Amino acid sequence: MFKLTDKTAVITGAASGIGKACALVFAQQGATVHLLDMNSLGLTETVTEITESGGNAVQYITDVTQQAEIKSLFKKIGKIDILVNCAGISNIGRADTTSEEDFDHVFKVNVKGMYNCLHEVIPMMKENNGGVILNMASIAASLGLADRFAYSMSKGAVLGMTLSVAKDYINDGIRCNSISPARVHTPFVDNFLAKNYGGREAEMFEKLSKTQPIGRMAQPVEIANLMLYLCSDEASFITGCDYPIDGGSIKLNTP
Repeated sequence: MFKLTDKTAVITGAASGIGKACALVFAQQGATVHLLDMNSLGLTETVTEITESGGNAVQYITDVTQQAEIKSLFKKIGKIDILVNCAGISNIGRADTTSEEDFDHVFKVNVKGMYNCLHEVIPMMKENNGGVILNMASIAASLGLADRFAYSMSKGAVLGMTLSVAKDYINDGIRCNSISPARVHTPFVDNFLAKNYGGREAEMFEKLSKTQPIGRMAQPVEIANLMLYLCSDEASFITGCDYPIDGGSIKLNTP
């Protein structure tokens, strides 16, 4: 079960964190993975790890916010069976403290970047009689997160895009879903703690972990395992859904 043999998968944001974990799991399950990111060092490390384990991976230093760049790259790749939109950034701030520049930057990466990939892959999938799209949302889209105004906004847009694509292309054999993680222990978390809580990293890591009912952060591979299921043939009856993977954060934190 959950084999991706002979499948071609494109994964954005594959240099670290959830995107990297997704790339490793998909390659392990037999997919040829085409990995996009702007972090050349991290991307090379991901590809090396895959190829040294016997998998097939190709890397592209790519800016998802540039539609012409995505168009050219997707044409070069050719047939795409699976698209995983993982590329994204965060931002700290409320509605009245988020600068216009920061707002535009978050929107450009998290929303326009995803749109660019959808815009280019959907005609290809229609021509190939189907495909699977998985978008990275967040519990921020459902709950809103304190001091994450722009980020929460962008992930709400991801949910809207997911439902729209699922409805518009269901008769073309294209499935589109999203997942909504809570806190995941990625390099972003470590860098955030080092930047904002120097000398108190361990203390704050524990505090953030315990805000989730399950008492810890997720590991990236745990998210990747759900991603594998949703992109596999075993999930062929699932489309237009968002899947929280949140350690109980949405339901169990509600009074």
